Amino acid sequence: MQGPQMSDQTLPEKLANQLRRDILRGNLTPGDSVKERTRANDLGVSRTPMREAIRIVAREGLITLRPSRSPIIAIPDIKAVTDDVEVLISIEKLSGKLACERATNKDIDEIAAITQHMSENYSTIDTVDMFEIDMSFHSAIAKASHNEPIAEIHTRFLARLWRARFLAAVKRRNRSNVIAEHTAILMALRNREPLALDAAIGKHLDQLSRDIISVISHEGQNLKAVTD
Repeated sequence: MQGPQMSDQTLPEKLANQLRRDILRGNLTPGDSVKERTRANDLGVSRTPMREAIRIVAREGLITLRPSRSPIIAIPDIKAVTDDVEVLISIEKLSGKLACERATNKDIDEIAAITQHMSENYSTIDTVDMFEIDMSFHSAIAKASHNEPIAEIHTRFLARLWRARFLAAVKRRNRSNVIAEHTAILMALRNREPLALDAAIGKHLDQLSRDIISVISHEGQNLKAVTD
């Protein structure tokens, strides 16, 4: 996930961010081995920060650690992922409801700035960069709930769904729909209308489970064909 500004990140966090992006770009695919020594050598760093970076990404569910063997890029389980989606959607709706009550004008202005940035740069910015900006929009609403446990849970489940949600976003990449849906969420928040916000979030995320099931199933079929 896109965390603090890169200059504020530790070396393991920077390496973890690069590892996530390699996974999103498909440079590393489910079942691929992640060789700590080779990756550290390629990037000119020692194995210690690389080991910690791998552990960071493993905690997010993107990598599977294995005793006495190299970690591998996690192979998604459809049931587990769709369960996580149900939790994430519930958290986004609850945080949106609370944000309608508690968000400051500054909070809403920051969310509006993210929406504007997406609108102005959607067609030209790198796909992974745009995805990270999109997810920062959702994280900003969770933070605007001013309920720290909810924001922490949202961060945790967003991390667990990072790759699956990216694949779903790419599948449904359509500028006009994405911007319209984010704008509807923003306007409901600015007008302090929780029911409208709930409906807008529901519309925006309605296809998420189906899209994730579609892309993971297709990917699983390809993986099986390679390993058979």
